[in-house]
Amino acid sequence: MPLTPIPLSLSLAFITTTILLILGTPLAWFLSQRRGKIKSLIEAVIMLPLVLPPTIIGFYLLILLSPSSAIGKFWHSLTGQSLSFSFTGLVIGSVIYSLPFVVKPIQNSFESIEKHWLEIAATLRASKRDRFLSIVFPLAKSGFISAALLGFTHTLGEFGVVLMMGGNIPGKTQTVSIAIYDYVETMKYGEAHFLSLVLLIFSFSALAILFFYGGKKS
Repeated sequence: MPLTPIPLSLSLAFITTTILLILGTPLAWFLSQRRGKIKSLIEAVIMLPLVLPPTIIGFYLLILLSPSSAIGKFWHSLTGQSLSFSFTGLVIGSVIYSLPFVVKPIQNSFESIEKHWLEIAATLRASKRDRFLSIVFPLAKSGFISAALLGFTHTLGEFGVVLMMGGNIPGKTQTVSIAIYDYVETMKYGEAHFLSLVLLIFSFSALAILFFYGGKKS
């Protein structure tokens, strides 16, 4: 039973989730502190992956990161490799496609924090960094857990974006979801069933942990 797509998908999900938590946290904080049209426009851009077909996102990313584009040429001159049909390209596509699943839970947690806690800390001369680490982060911990689980499981099950960006190269860009599709097309239902079951169990377990944790917090 070929298991190569499993560690590749896990690596992709882990790297993507880590990047999203690093980039998404300041973005979520910015949005939680703003009101008006600018905030609405930024939120609309972030939420686009929820309504756009993944093939559309993958198609435009493929063009944007192709060897003939400015970004593709710069990357090739820097590394000697192409962004399209590569693991790095999969990471970029996954970060964009899973962005709302990480930013929104963190933003919601930030917005639920009562401002008077921060005001009290400010009167005690706590720096912005101290206020964030000692007040904001602990109170928003459930949002970070939700964001990490949702980002990880969503990336793990991606199909359209990773197929458009990475194709179907075994050992390089063939994720679990693409491998399942490949096995079904070639009527290898045993292999497809095995990988589907692995993905189903993992996704269900992650969601069960998420809802169990949320239920305890409430």
